[in-house]
Amino acid sequence: MNKLIVLVLVFLLLCVVTKESLVGEELDIRISQGQAVAFDRSAGNCLSCHAISGGELPGEIGPPLVEMKLRYPDRAVLRSQVWDAADRNPDTIMPPYGRHNILTEEELDLGVDFIHSL
Repeated sequence: MNKLIVLVLVFLLLCVVTKESLVGEELDIRISQGQAVAFDRSAGNCLSCHAISGGELPGEIGPPLVEMKLRYPDRAVLRSQVWDAADRNPDTIMPPYGRHNILTEEELDLGVDFIHSL
């Protein structure tokens, strides 16, 4: 009976470790897809205004996108900023990516996942 309990516990532990690994892999894929959205000149086009590590020909209009988890500990606030920056700053020149349907909801989420990872 004790061996059966140990085997069940080991099995459950392996399931948890595998699940966490898949979540990490899935997040890595989303971040990679989000980088593609952010760097795409016909989609997010973040590089037209922001310096981002790994990006070529960055603009200098907006702040460099670094330490984003420190600047935006709450991912929802960052998403709101990308959705429509005018909510926080009426004088912004940042396009309202969500409000004007420049990006789809999925593209917006992917881009935010990438930016939040910086």
